[in-house]
Amino acid sequence: MTNSALMATYSPPEVIFEYGKGSYLYSKSGEKFLDFISGIAVTGFGHAHPHLVQTLQEQASKYWHSSNMFRVEAGEILAQRLVKHSFADQVFFGNSGAEAVEAGLKMMRRYHFDNGNPERYRIIGMNNSFHGRTLATIAAAGNPSHTKGFFKGDMGFDHVPFGDIEKLEAAITNETAGIILEPVQGEGGVLPAPDGYLKQVRTLCDQHGILLMVDEIQCGMGRTGKLFAYEWADIIPDILASAKGLGGGFPIGACLASQKVADCMVVGTHGSTFGGNPLATAVGNAVLDLMLEDGFLETVQTHAKTLWNGLEDIQKLHPELITNVQGKGLMLGLKCTISNAELISNLRENYLLAGRAGSDILRLLPPLNLSDSEIDEALSILDKTLKSIAG
Repeated sequence: MTNSALMATYSPPEVIFEYGKGSYLYSKSGEKFLDFISGIAVTGFGHAHPHLVQTLQEQASKYWHSSNMFRVEAGEILAQRLVKHSFADQVFFGNSGAEAVEAGLKMMRRYHFDNGNPERYRIIGMNNSFHGRTLATIAAAGNPSHTKGFFKGDMGFDHVPFGDIEKLEAAITNETAGIILEPVQGEGGVLPAPDGYLKQVRTLCDQHGILLMVDEIQCGMGRTGKLFAYEWADIIPDILASAKGLGGGFPIGACLASQKVADCMVVGTHGSTFGGNPLATAVGNAVLDLMLEDGFLETVQTHAKTLWNGLEDIQKLHPELITNVQGKGLMLGLKCTISNAELISNLRENYLLAGRAGSDILRLLPPLNLSDSEIDEALSILDKTLKSIAG
């Protein structure tokens, strides 16, 4: 029975997990589940990966916390590595994706303020986006079901359809500070940006002197087969929000920025007591150790193609239940004609864990280091489940 002392902001099933190993989670009652949601794209190397566990244990035996009153060596190293392997020049660490986005939103406004344009404070977001659950991040996404009852007005955010460059250009005014978008929308349906769209957005930003922020909390850190998803579009953003897979399961968020933007964040403009702490940044470095190994991201791309092909075969076998396969890399969605909540429940009864996006998308976010046999197992369970539903 669920714990009534917890606020009812979630409605989890009754199963309680006791431990995990690799791509599997084991319940207290001894059931073994194939985990194809990975804590919503968080446990990119599965559960209890030896390198991550050893790194966390070693740091835990040294010291956990000192605050940003003092230098944290692991944090400095992690920032240097993120800079080396991205467009960025500097990094701010927080504890979550929402905090990373918040930092980026503040940077966009402060950049224009410091450059003599305080009127440029409005930020354009995309319909069906998701950036977190704080006041600013729900305002940036603009989903009425998330904003209802929390504030009046628009908090300085405008919204346009994702992928519509003409409506985006029409929304830019002399008050616009920047644009925020997900290269692959997660909660909004596992939808990649249309081909060429991100380049068009980058061009618009350059033409109007505004900033481009990419939210890669879910689609970054190897999820699409490159370290960051913006790389597929051959663009350079001004700001990037990262979290989820960056810590492999340990809470950490990072806001990456180019030098011209980072320069506006001086002492006193932003901060975090726990952000960039020794435990989180030690594990973040361990995640990068694995992710930057020669050939790893290419292997992710290979597995992604195998899974995609298998899902297309499943769709062809069950066209009355599954109408489309969408997504990028190992961030995939199946468009359903039935309730995705019903399908998720049935899959769980067959020991496959999946997620949802919107009301009609089954979301699959397996570990990045999954095996071919685990792909086969997931496809077999999915096929079996759909056959059972079809009768």
